[in-house]
Amino acid sequence: MKKVLVLGANGQIARIVEDRILSEQPDVKLTLFLRHSSRLSGLSSNKNVTLIDGDVTDYETVNKAMQDQDMVYIAFVDHDGNNTMTKNVVKAMKENKVERVIESSLLGLYNEVPGEYGHWNYSMVKGGLDAAINADKLLEESGLTYTTLRFPWLNDRDEVKYEITHKNEQYLGVSGSRQSMADVIVKIIADPGYLKNDSVGIADAETQGKNRPVY
Repeated sequence: MKKVLVLGANGQIARIVEDRILSEQPDVKLTLFLRHSSRLSGLSSNKNVTLIDGDVTDYETVNKAMQDQDMVYIAFVDHDGNNTMTKNVVKAMKENKVERVIESSLLGLYNEVPGEYGHWNYSMVKGGLDAAINADKLLEESGLTYTTLRFPWLNDRDEVKYEITHKNEQYLGVSGSRQSMADVIVKIIADPGYLKNDSVGIADAETQGKNRPVY
């Protein structure tokens, strides 16, 4: 069995990922880590699910949850100026010899979003941007096998439709569905070599050129 720790397991994208993994990848066991595990009580009887109450800023709890895992999916963006959450995850992974990590982030880490939309996006995210940039650097320099996912502005459309861009490429699109973001994560869990050691942008390419998010 492949063991995957999900930190922030009650997030909207995380919930989609969890449902798909449980239905599509029966060889995966999920450890779902969140502040109030009662929110996911509907999964408590699933033999492939372990629920843990915890705060990612508490290293000891993260370290305990990390034991015997094969992969970690961080289902939130690290906006903490001290990057305590990312540092805790990296430290616990090294302590427990866990190699593979996926971290959620946002578009605009490298000034890769062009035009009016890029300027608008910067004005909206600049408060947490430095922390997100540093979290990406911490992963890149950690020696772990990582993927940073630079999400666009999200919508709840049912479609799975996206284009992936890489670190040194211009971001393509302005918005995408949560279903699309989850699809990339599900693929990485199925094939840990997919998009390894990369920071990728994910968006619906048909939204390219829009000046505001597409909902």
